[in-house]
Amino acid sequence: MFILEGTIGAGKSTFLSLLKRWFPPVTTLQEPVQNWGNDKESLLARFIQDPHRWAYAMETYTMICRVKDHRQYQALPDPYLLLERSIYSGHHVFAVNDYKQGFLTHQEWDAYMTYVQYLIPQLCKPPVGFIYLRAEPEIAYQRICKRSRSSESGYKLEYLQQMHERHEEFLVQKLGVGDDIKNVPVLILDANHEFESDDVKSKQLCSQAMQFMFELVAHAPSTKPITQRDHATC
Repeated sequence: MFILEGTIGAGKSTFLSLLKRWFPPVTTLQEPVQNWGNDKESLLARFIQDPHRWAYAMETYTMICRVKDHRQYQALPDPYLLLERSIYSGHHVFAVNDYKQGFLTHQEWDAYMTYVQYLIPQLCKPPVGFIYLRAEPEIAYQRICKRSRSSESGYKLEYLQQMHERHEEFLVQKLGVGDDIKNVPVLILDANHEFESDDVKSKQLCSQAMQFMFELVAHAPSTKPITQRDHATC
C-alpha cells in the first residue's frame, strides 16, 4: 500500500484520477470525506466554524475511521494500491496542529493520544511509501476558493499555512515521527503548477510516481512488479 499526502487544495483527488488515466493498473482510493464533511452541517463544517468545540470529536472520529480503513486496505493483495491521506497525516498534521493552536485541551490531547498510541502501532502496518504533493499555501488557498466546496468555505489562508508547515514537519523533517514510519520512503512532487489541464505536466508527475512505486514494489520480496508491457500506455 502507498499513501498520497498533501495539504488541502494540493490537488490530491485530481492527481488520483490522472494517475488512473495514465496508469490503469493502479488502484486508487479517495479520502472518505463523506463520512465527516460534505455539507454545511457536517462534522468538518462544524469544526471549521468552531474548532475549540469540535476539534476533539473531529480528530477522534476521523482517526477511528482511518484506522478501520487502513486495516481493510492493508489486507488486500494489490501492491499498487494508492490511498489518499492516512492515519499518519490525520495525526501528525491535523491533530498535532489542533493541539498546537489550542483547539484541544491538555486533557483532550492525552485522551486522544491514548487511542493513537494503542491503535496505530498495534493494528496498522506501515505503507511501502508516501507520495507527497507539495503545494504552497497561497496556491492551495486559490484552488479551494475556486472549487467552492460548501464544507470548506470557512478555511483561511492562515490555516493553510499551518497545514503546509505540519506536512513539511511530518514528511520532510520527520519531526516526532515514530520508528514504524520514520524510514518509509517519501517522493515529493511539485504540485504548484496547475497540472489538471496540462497533459505534459500531469504525465510527468504521474510518471515520477509510477517509477517510485515500481522500484519499491520490485524490491519487496512478497510482491510481483508490473512489467513494462503492462504499463506501455504510459
